[in-house]
Amino acid sequence: MRPAPWGPRRVARNFERRLAQGSLLCSAGSTRAHPERLLSFGYVPRFRVDLFDTTFYLSRVRQNEDLRFFVGYVAQLPARGPERVHARLFYKDMSLIWRAASHFVRSHHENWIGKGDIRTLVFDGEEIDVSDESTTDLPLEIQDAFEHLSASARRVPYDVDAIPRVLRRAPDDRLEAYADFTAPRRRARSDPRNLVNGGRPVARFTRPGDPSSLRFAKGYAPDLRRGVLEESASKSSLYGGRLRRFRILSGNRRIQYLFFAGPRHVWIVPPQATTTELSSYGVRTVDVAADDDLSVPGWEYDGGADTGLAGVDQIPAGYTGAPNPRDPSRSDASPWLESLPAIRAFRREVLRSL
Repeated sequence: MRPAPWGPRRVARNFERRLAQGSLLCSAGSTRAHPERLLSFGYVPRFRVDLFDTTFYLSRVRQNEDLRFFVGYVAQLPARGPERVHARLFYKDMSLIWRAASHFVRSHHENWIGKGDIRTLVFDGEEIDVSDESTTDLPLEIQDAFEHLSASARRVPYDVDAIPRVLRRAPDDRLEAYADFTAPRRRARSDPRNLVNGGRPVARFTRPGDPSSLRFAKGYAPDLRRGVLEESASKSSLYGGRLRRFRILSGNRRIQYLFFAGPRHVWIVPPQATTTELSSYGVRTVDVAADDDLSVPGWEYDGGADTGLAGVDQIPAGYTGAPNPRDPSRSDASPWLESLPAIRAFRREVLRSL
């Protein structure tokens, strides 16, 4: 997908016309009572991206101390009643994936962005809830469009006010997203037809911590010979230069993968379904279950920096490389990644064929 070939004025007029014709503008943040104030604050749409029955309107890309982000609006034609246009905040995660923030927490003790739904892990015999971050990943089909619009910006305003204006503020102990994020996912999961691979992981390790034991469910492995849909490129200072992206279908075409290839690193982001239903956050409602260790970024926190739990959702034990010279909190995950059969096959079948 590519942004609509319209100038900022035409996008703004199109958005204003939508509201004038009866679409309801909605915000979950401090502008909830008067969401039109977002426009007076400067968050006027300049770009439009369409996917399936959903339109994403994006204002100018912005930056704060932690995030590069767009204030945007998600418009969808409803089954009944007036159309609702939801203000959302789309940000680029350190894994280089564009996501939709679900809520936020800010106090004297906490300051973080909500990462969608939760899941339960067992750690040292105890059940612990953690964020299921991939539930906030925007569709793989529009990742390139968002990256292009961000990278082409000539000036990036610094903005510390957008988050509370757009996002719902949660108490310090609120990890899970609110019902407007989780309810569409629950409804989708209640239909057995939406359970990819019957709800079982499409990729797993038969021996935990052993990269050679990676196994894909029948039909769900990436089709590296005939399933490459598109290739694009960007730049990343974190990864040392040119970064190529490859969107690749599975053999049975039910799911898709996004491979990143930098000068030194290759990694896979969490796979997504090829379904077309998106929620008002612009994310898919249908999950794809896969072992977390399939999708370790090239540079990753080690020792549980995100969760406070060593060994949870980080680099598998024994495969941590040297720390990043610019960000010591991250370490090189290449020892693990380059041992994965899927990465080796990608280098052999895709990169060497270019």
